[in-house]
Parts: sequence; structure tokens; C-alpha cells
Amino acid sequence: MRVLLDTNIIIGREDNKIIDEDLQILMRIFNQLDIKIILHQKSIEDIDRDRDKKRKQITLSKFKTYNLLEDFPDPSDNSKFLSLVGKPKNVNDVIDNYLLYAVYHNAVNFLVTEDIGIHKKAKKLDLSERIISILDAVSLFKKEIPKEKIKRPYALKATSMSRLNVLDPIFNILREEYPRFNDWFNEKARDGRNCWVYYRNGNKLGAVLIYKFENEEIASIPKLPKKKRVKIATIVVSYTGQKIGELFIKLSINLALKNNRSEIYLTHFIKDNDPLVALIEDFGFKKEAIIKHEWSEIPEDVFVKKLFISHDEIQSIEPVQISKIYFPNFYDGKNVKKHIIPIRPKYHNRLFTDFPRRGQLTINEVLNEFLIEGNTIRKTYLTHSSTKKIAPGDIVFFYRSKDMKELVSLGVVEKVEYDLTNKEYVFNLVGKRTVYSLSEIEKLVKKPITVILFNHHFYLKNPISYKELIKSNILQGRPQSITEIEHQKYLSIKEKGGINERFTFN
Repeated sequence: MRVLLDTNIIIGREDNKIIDEDLQILMRIFNQLDIKIILHQKSIEDIDRDRDKKRKQITLSKFKTYNLLEDFPDPSDNSKFLSLVGKPKNVNDVIDNYLLYAVYHNAVNFLVTEDIGIHKKAKKLDLSERIISILDAVSLFKKEIPKEKIKRPYALKATSMSRLNVLDPIFNILREEYPRFNDWFNEKARDGRNCWVYYRNGNKLGAVLIYKFENEEIASIPKLPKKKRVKIATIVVSYTGQKIGELFIKLSINLALKNNRSEIYLTHFIKDNDPLVALIEDFGFKKEAIIKHEWSEIPEDVFVKKLFISHDEIQSIEPVQISKIYFPNFYDGKNVKKHIIPIRPKYHNRLFTDFPRRGQLTINEVLNEFLIEGNTIRKTYLTHSSTKKIAPGDIVFFYRSKDMKELVSLGVVEKVEYDLTNKEYVFNLVGKRTVYSLSEIEKLVKKPITVILFNHHFYLKNPISYKELIKSNILQGRPQSITEIEHQKYLSIKEKGGINERFTFN
């Protein structure tokens, strides 16, 4: 994006005095968003006419640090434009018209100026939305700054690439694939690129994800059009068995949603039995293109995950597959049942480690260890409930009992098995998705249990209290076991809980 600045703003910034705070903020925002600041050649020519040679020399020397709009459109031949703004009466009018015409002719995206006369002309041209003051610019562009703070496990740290050692052994495999990896790493570290990392035993790097916000075309074959995306620039995990890869996917999705990004993508050289490909394809990443490099005979594959989908894309797809392939989107029509599941705080804290109001960390977390079941999107709930009504694709709400007494979480059932009594079978079925240990499962299966495997999609934006659930006739009393609710009651939860319809299909 290119923003044209009136030279009066620049002169104010470069004068030997304290810079206006709003202008300081705006310049920082431009820097963060990599917005190109442009000065108009005609404005420079105006400064060049200054008879005070010393002042002119100093001013022009400062302007040399900015980009110039040199190949600019000329308004003098556009009769319609001149009829709206009026013929120039003096040199200042001529320059103002050139600045306005640069926006009018789409040579730049915006013009930032405090000149009231220019703003009056902008109204006649219907350009008021693009001819903006410093305060307007701060308000407009501040919203575009990526929000990088998202809830994550205590053991996973947010940091800058500059804090990492490019020679760490975890990057060896990337050095083999990319001959220029060290150069690339050092360049991006200097740019201030951010990442998430996990250190084993306090100092050994066990996992890294480096990400980037983009709004540009992907130069692949075929080319992928300009869109707001999160790029997973590097993802590598040496400390396996902790579901960190799944955690990285979950966090990337949350980061993209928080910043209203429509896609996530990564590039990767596929290997035999590739675990990364298996992971990302499980969560809806699809190969969309390839990138050819001069230094490699093998093309690099581009995998893209769409976060916002249309109804046409999910025609004839089963609800459980929508939840899986197009996560976090899900089907919530009348064809699937809805259930409320009570869960105690102890188990809710372990299963949903990124719950906003979770409370105190466990001892293991303080010691920089993961609660593995909290890293996953795919989770498991074990119950002695006698219900046999739950099926794949059904929606489940988790009601946090005891302390909060609220409906807080939403998931979609992937698989369910009833009347299980074999501890080894149950343990193999749930793997590391569950909060229960093998010894706890052994105690549970003394009576037949139901195992529910589900995808966790969202926390309710507005948790619904027990009192409200009773008042709205969603529940008749405290949920002691799994309770099926009618579709109309679900719609009430959807409205009261603030479930974003952008992600629901029916």
C-alpha cells in the first residue's frame, strides 16, 4: 500500500522541535504495516523554489529519505476533474490539485494532509474517505495492526527470531532442504519476525513455529491471488509425542481468526510417510500449487487451509467431515442432535488449557511441561452416562459445573463407542486426547463407559449461566448427565452464547 503525505506534515516532523504525538503514532503504524510513504514530486519542486538557500538545502536533504511519486498523472488535461475542484489560482492550488489527482487517478491509496482546502476539494470529488487527516489515518490503520497475543500453554513461549540460535540442531533438516536457510533466517530475524517456541529442560529447543502476516499474491504455479493470510514460514518439532504439531495448527487458526485472515498456508518439500503432511491434511490443508526453485530439481508444494467457506463447497459432505476438513466451520442444522455435557472444573482445566478463565496452572505446567490433552483440537470425554443417542456429527456443549455453573465450550462429535469395559482398548482408543491416565481408566471401566471423541471448535463468546439456562427453558434442572436438547433450544444457545454464524452451516 502506498500513502502520499503532504510535505507540510513532513516539514513538521523534520523540524527541530518535538514531534506531535499523533504523528509519531502514525509513523510507527506505517512502519509496522510496511506501508510505503510517498512524497509528490511537485511538492519537492515547490520547496526547491524557496529563496532561502540554506533552509531549502536542509529541507531537501531531509526529503531524500522518502520515496518520490515521480511518474505522476497530470490533472491539467482532465476537464471533469478541473470542473469539480476549480482552476488553480496560484502555485499552491496547482500543487494541491496534483496531490488530489494522484488519489483520484489511483496512483496512491491515500493522501494524508491537514490542509482544510484540500479536504474541501476532496468532498467535491467524493474522495473524503481517502483524503484523511493524521488522526483519521491513525484510526484507520491502527485496526490493521496484527493482534499477536493469543491464549497459549504456559510452556510455549512467544518470542522473536532474533532470540533464537540459527545453528541450533533443530534447524539441521531445514538447512538440508534449503541451501540459503541461514541467510534467510538472519534476514527475517533482523526484520523482527515473531515465533512460538518450546524449550525442553529450560534450554533445549524442542519446537518452533515462525509465522508471518501477508496480504499479497503467492508467486506459485498457478499463482494464488492476493489475500489476507497467515503464512507458517517454519514449523519444526523435535520433541514428539506431546501433540505440539496439533497445538501449532490450533494456535495458527486462532491467530488467523483474531486478525480476520481468510487463509493459512505453508510450503513444504514432501517426503515419504511425511508426518507434517499427514497432520495438516487432517485439518483441511489442501495442496493448491507448487513453487519451482533454481536450486532444487524437486518443486516445493503449497498447502492452503481456507477458514471461511461457502455453502457450495460443502454440498453432500457429512457433518462430521465438515468439522474435520473445514474446521473450525461446522454443520448445525436439524439433521444433527445437540447435547449438554456436565464436566467438573478439574477435568475441564486439563482438557481445555486455553480456556480464558481457566485459573491456576498445574505443577507440571509451572515446571514447563505440557498437559498433552490440552494441546489438541481433537479431544475425548469418558462418561458412565446411559445415553445411546449421541452420533458422529452431533454438537456437544460442555457445562462447567461446581464453580462457574455455565455453558462454556462447543464441540462436534467425531466418533462415539458405547459399553466399553476393556481398559487397554479404551486407552488405545483415546490415546493422548484424554485427561485420564491408564490407572484412572482401569477404575472407570469397572462399569461400562461411553467414549466420545470430538473436535473442540469454540468457547462461547457469552457463557450462559445456569440461571439463564433455566430461565430460557433450555434446562429443567442441573445437568447430572448428558442431556439432549431440542433444535429450538440450540438456536437459543446460539443467539445467547454469541456463536458466530459465519462458521455454521445448516
